[in-house]
Amino acid sequence: MSHASEPDGEFIPGELTFRQLTHFIAAAEEGTISGAARRLRFSPSAISASITELERALGTELCIRRRAQGVTLTSTGRLVLVRAKRLVDDVAELNFAVRGNGNDLVGPLIVGCFVTLSPSLLPRLLEEFQDRHPRVTLDFVVGAQDELQEALENGTIDVALMYDMGDTDRLDSFPLYEARGYALFGAHHPLAQADSVTLEELADVPLVLFDQTPSTRYAMTMFEARGLTPNIRHRTHAFELTRSIVARSDTAYAVLVQRPENKTSYEGLPIVEKDIVPPPPPVSVVFAWCKDVELSPRAKALAELVREQFPRPAR
Repeated sequence: MSHASEPDGEFIPGELTFRQLTHFIAAAEEGTISGAARRLRFSPSAISASITELERALGTELCIRRRAQGVTLTSTGRLVLVRAKRLVDDVAELNFAVRGNGNDLVGPLIVGCFVTLSPSLLPRLLEEFQDRHPRVTLDFVVGAQDELQEALENGTIDVALMYDMGDTDRLDSFPLYEARGYALFGAHHPLAQADSVTLEELADVPLVLFDQTPSTRYAMTMFEARGLTPNIRHRTHAFELTRSIVARSDTAYAVLVQRPENKTSYEGLPIVEKDIVPPPPPVSVVFAWCKDVELSPRAKALAELVREQFPRPAR
């Protein structure tokens, strides 16, 4: 393409490159030129020069670069970042389509999963997807709800298996199944012999709180809705630790949503699940992705598999 000179501030055909866009995206996402340089394995001066060239090509300032404060996007820079990521993604998808000869799916796919859901959902999903699409590089990230939502929004994961607890307004999703909270006891707890339990019975009993977003909010909201305050004895960030503490105790209990098939703790001690009456509100497990983001063919294939594994019951 011609590089004939144009007045300053106007676009010069052929000056904008995908390398510039890639360098700009990395700097914006890392927050610093040095961070982008480490990520892309270029020198900081090369990254900075690419961004300068991109700004010259577009005729506008995209970011403010301060040595101590890193990279701050301008309002135009934020707009360009969204469009640049789409362009780069489109080029990557074109490359994957060519490599797959229009038939096989090729390329990366990263799925996020809420920590307590991962042992029951991921293994089967990974195995069946890889059997169908062996040329896809499928990887996963396990985390809390807020971590998964942030990862979806910044593009570090493509899709996620998570709970829908009213905090997913910026996401699109479809449901897999519904679950409800229940009470968990050790075999020698007095309430382990009851047919069911009430929140009024539980309020004064020591609670081992699984303190992980959104499980904490779900459990606390259950009590608040009935004007009760639970007696929190321990807080844990690990699902299996919560179950193990309860299994050894004849006084404490837990409120959980995920129901593993294994009804014993890591130590092999029995655990007793009891329904709560009146029943707590149901919560949906969903397949989610970021709104306004076109799912890749690989993500669409995963969504199709998930729908097969969790068909919606006929109404």
